[in-house]
Amino acid sequence: MQVSNTIVAAFIGDGLDGNLAGVCPLHEWLTDAAMQSVATFNDLPETALVLLRPNRLGIRWFTPTTEVRMCGHATLAAVFVLRHRLGWADETFVFDTAFGDELRATVEGEFITLDFPAGEIAPSQSSAPAEALGVAPQQTLLGESWVCVLEDEAAVRAFEPDFDAISRLPEDGVIITAPGESSDFVSRYFVPQSGIPEDPVTGYAHTLLVPYWAKRLGKTELHAKQVSSSGGELFCRLEGERVFMRGRARLMSEGEHTLADASVTATIT
Repeated sequence: MQVSNTIVAAFIGDGLDGNLAGVCPLHEWLTDAAMQSVATFNDLPETALVLLRPNRLGIRWFTPTTEVRMCGHATLAAVFVLRHRLGWADETFVFDTAFGDELRATVEGEFITLDFPAGEIAPSQSSAPAEALGVAPQQTLLGESWVCVLEDEAAVRAFEPDFDAISRLPEDGVIITAPGESSDFVSRYFVPQSGIPEDPVTGYAHTLLVPYWAKRLGKTELHAKQVSSSGGELFCRLEGERVFMRGRARLMSEGEHTLADASVTATIT
């Protein structure tokens, strides 16, 4: 069985390479083992498996080691493939997820805007993330992931993670963030628990960060940069309980995977 596999860089910017995602359109779901095998073979931060059906698409995301609840950059990459490689003329795409969330994406010229539910974080007195990071944050917050606020962008850029220490945290990774120099805020996201030491540009992380920075800065329109080694940018907006994230994408490669007994045995590029 052959499965189409397109590699897309999402949330690119001027001089910013974004985050790579694999996109595999399907006419019916593969087994969980087969989908995980495709993602493991791709060895990218995430691979999106997209079930093609009218009106409401299905989407699932896999890292090299596990399925995840939500992924922004791979969703943006999936919309890019639907529009620019498969020729879908829709301007709005609606996705059902395996975890019950409804996600939307809108195409506006070269930009794609994701509409995701806002995440919740609250102040925490725990010293666990500071010990794992080896730095003392100005503020520590906890939601599905830890959020640690550092002094400035330079501190975020200079941070050197201890992935073994971070991987021992039971939560879904650690986000570090600070006010930006050429943007409203910057961040980096470490999630070795899911097989991604550092995720280059992360839509999910911004569902937690945008409500925090909107409140702190007193504004709902925010320009964000994720300052990993590749880097990327997002133009964000908070509307009630929804976070909108606008970004661009670029085609990197196209090919096919050949599956046999839930294992990827070859790829054709």
